[in-house]
Amino acid sequence: MRALLVDRSAPGGLRLGEAPDPEPAPHQALVRVAATSLNYGEIRFVLEDAKEGAVLGWDAAGVVERAAADGSGPAAGIPVMTVDGAGGWAELRAVSTDLIGTVPEGADPGAISTVPVAGASALRALDRIGPILGRRVMVTGATGGVGRYAVQLARQGGAEVVAVTGDPEGRGEVLRALGAHEVIHTPAAAAAPVDGVVDVVGGRQLVEAYEQLGQHGTLVSVGHSGGDAEHFPYGTLYGDQGRHDRSVVSFHLFGCADLSGALTWLARQVASGALDPGTSWRGPWGEVRDAAGALLDRRLHGKAILDIG
Repeated sequence: MRALLVDRSAPGGLRLGEAPDPEPAPHQALVRVAATSLNYGEIRFVLEDAKEGAVLGWDAAGVVERAAADGSGPAAGIPVMTVDGAGGWAELRAVSTDLIGTVPEGADPGAISTVPVAGASALRALDRIGPILGRRVMVTGATGGVGRYAVQLARQGGAEVVAVTGDPEGRGEVLRALGAHEVIHTPAAAAAPVDGVVDVVGGRQLVEAYEQLGQHGTLVSVGHSGGDAEHFPYGTLYGDQGRHDRSVVSFHLFGCADLSGALTWLARQVASGALDPGTSWRGPWGEVRDAAGALLDRRLHGKAILDIG
């Protein structure tokens, strides 16, 4: 099969080449991939540490080529989206059926490929905050893949949404159209305390966002795209400062239980137009260097899609 292979001698560290077809385990389906979307974390961190010749890629959408031998999951010929720690940047992918969501017939596989990591991370992070109807929820990195989905899902859940972005003047109209009630440059500028935070930036923004939590509020740390460390000022965690019982919880998508139901639901929302995937770049997978470079340089606000084949 054709695949994007890790190759340190190639521009951007990736090249199109040949790789062995994957051999599915009994609980895995074999999926023929039509499109994949890039995530900042895999380009910035995973690629950097990957072995030569490895096939990376978290997100992929396509059609089941061969159903799982154990009878679980969708049948051959069913459109699906998939998520896993590797293997998405290839024509064929073997993936566990609990990491597969079914997709409505006729849905654009490119748009659907933006969902697995970004959409499922946003949904599960909001689940961790708890009931959000009538509560204030802050989303940092709101113009990124996870952030855009988190803003939309929080609004659908009845929350008052506070979106944090580095360019509130330039991106404010877009974020308000997605459902944000308040668009600000830094968490410290929030007009009032919040009940929950979906943080995809980390570092100083995480610390600032924690300071905005009201009593019993929860911050879910989803990402660390800011690249700096978290240093809480002395006394931040004292319980006698008027706002106590505030939580910071870590998050790892692949540590979540069966994702198939969540992926299937999210696919329906994108296919119906209820969720905007926020495509910022789309092209053939041979142009991965351009897409990856734009992502690393922060020139993309949303998702980059690679069409396979």
